[in-house]
Amino acid sequence: MSNNQPETIDWGLTPYNEALERQLDLVKKRIEGATPDTLIFTEHPPVFTIGKRKGAESHLLWEAEELEKKGIEVQHTNRGGDITYHGPGQIVGYSIISLHDKKDLHLYLRNLEQVLINALNRFGLKTGRNPGKTGIWIENRKIAAMGVAVKSWITYHGFALNVKPDLSHFSGIISCGISPEEGLVTSMELELGKARSELDLTAVKDIIKEEFWRLFTE
Repeated sequence: MSNNQPETIDWGLTPYNEALERQLDLVKKRIEGATPDTLIFTEHPPVFTIGKRKGAESHLLWEAEELEKKGIEVQHTNRGGDITYHGPGQIVGYSIISLHDKKDLHLYLRNLEQVLINALNRFGLKTGRNPGKTGIWIENRKIAAMGVAVKSWITYHGFALNVKPDLSHFSGIISCGISPEEGLVTSMELELGKARSELDLTAVKDIIKEEFWRLFTE
């Protein structure tokens, strides 16, 4: 851990490629010790991102014409995992922290999952893990995706929590390589049965922030 006080930053709505460049800049600074451990919140304009898993690109279902009609970009990225969707109403969390004291990427991923499990529990949602699959689940319904990367034991990328996104956009992909028979995609809006106006993204971020730093500054 850096001796500097950890920071939480909210970038607001940020194009995916711009957010990736800004992450990499923070990773470089974190490696140099020029910036503290940092949790970033953002939302992205509609985009399908394709991770490094073999065959991930084959899980894009919509052709270029349909993508243009829906206003969804496609971007390749250097995170782990398959293909996923990002869009407004989804909280994306990027974690730029040092693992030098605990060089265990598997433990880090489990802890990151636990942050969301704890946060969602505070909203009355009983979530958990699905054996053999990453992410956060409510029975067979996936409410958050995970995809991380590490450079010189500094983490980046992170999680995407479906608060109130347009879930119809997930129809354009086999999300995270998981077929509808294996699991469905859900959101806090759907699970809580609340109107979009009742779900405050800032309130959700505040709880995630509390749970994140409680776990990662122990």
